[in-house]
Amino acid sequence: MAPSFSKNPPSDKPARVSHKLDEIEAEMKRIGCWTENPPQFTVTHYLEAPTFELWLQCIFLPNARRAAAENRFPSTSQVGLMAMRQYDYHEYVEAAQPLLALLREFDRIIEAG
Repeated sequence: MAPSFSKNPPSDKPARVSHKLDEIEAEMKRIGCWTENPPQFTVTHYLEAPTFELWLQCIFLPNARRAAAENRFPSTSQVGLMAMRQYDYHEYVEAAQPLLALLREFDRIIEAG
């Protein structure tokens, strides 16, 4: 009898990414970094956004949610590094440390493959 080969199980990466994005959004709301009616803007780089928090809310989260829905991810992510520059480089922001940790976890999920 010939051995049977099974296909690789489908990746749970989209679900893990979506869950982490939900956690990021919830943490942003918890620490008061969420804007109920954010302004509309377009940027090519996060430094061009009105604030880092608005970039996370209006650019990063929707794009990352779309990537999870399409199961199409970049090979790397540096949103945790960007957050570190915002909250732990020039000035240490204690309230943002849980958010920073969640963003680093997001990077690890993306880069884990």
